[in-house]
Amino acid sequence: MLRYREVGNLHKDFHASCSLGMDFLVEKHGEKALAEVLYKMGTQVYASIHNKLKNDDPSELLEHLAYFYNREEAEFTLKVTESEIVLRVSSCPAVAHVRQLGLPLSRHFCPATAMLNAALCHDTPWESETRLEQEGQCVQRFYRKEAQA
Repeated sequence: MLRYREVGNLHKDFHASCSLGMDFLVEKHGEKALAEVLYKMGTQVYASIHNKLKNDDPSELLEHLAYFYNREEAEFTLKVTESEIVLRVSSCPAVAHVRQLGLPLSRHFCPATAMLNAALCHDTPWESETRLEQEGQCVQRFYRKEAQA
């Protein structure tokens, strides 16, 4: 069961504040501080996803990805096999919203996704890799370590 399932109004400005906040954090405290925040987010804030992955159960991760990308009306596909989950985002609503507001997109914004995914998989039977294809387009892959190929 998904621990975080917001309902009601969708506040896309959250993405803009995250982008600006990442730049502020890195400027004031360095990239290591951002890495620490994202690690804690992946292992503590999203502890239920992380703990299920520790038990080799990706069900909540799948539910999380599907729920939030659908909620944001993203253009995406989600392909699932026994040993792999591939999320292909063709148009990221977070990036689009930050750009629509006329704000700069943090250079840390998309790499933060990769760092968060790595934290979710830390010390679990799962790994992640995130490939940025171009701004607003990426492929996020989660796979069982023994099925790395």
